[in-house]
Amino acid sequence: MLNYNNRQFVSIENTKSGEVSSETYFDYYQEGNVFYGDYSGGEIIKGKIVGIVNPDDTLEFRYNHVNTSNEIRGGTCNSVPRLNAEGKIELHENWQWLDKSQTKGRSIVREV
Repeated sequence: MLNYNNRQFVSIENTKSGEVSSETYFDYYQEGNVFYGDYSGGEIIKGKIVGIVNPDDTLEFRYNHVNTSNEIRGGTCNSVPRLNAEGKIELHENWQWLDKSQTKGRSIVREV
């Protein structure tokens, strides 16, 4: 079973409609099956994540942030972990904005 507590991730791939970039870093924490985190960098001034870790190590969470245009944005995400050749966690994510556009996308974040 994976534990996400005190791990840092960085974005390595994202759909065009996303705001996260290679300048965005995520700090993840876990207590039992509760998962939460902070993120910032690039277009993101300050972001928060809260969700759950499922028994299969996948993550289900909501995210909210303030971007450099001073907009409050948020959405929902499901992440599937994979270990890369270096033994680092890569999270393959399917997300959707919960605003007017309801845009969907895919991204990958890698453990630093």
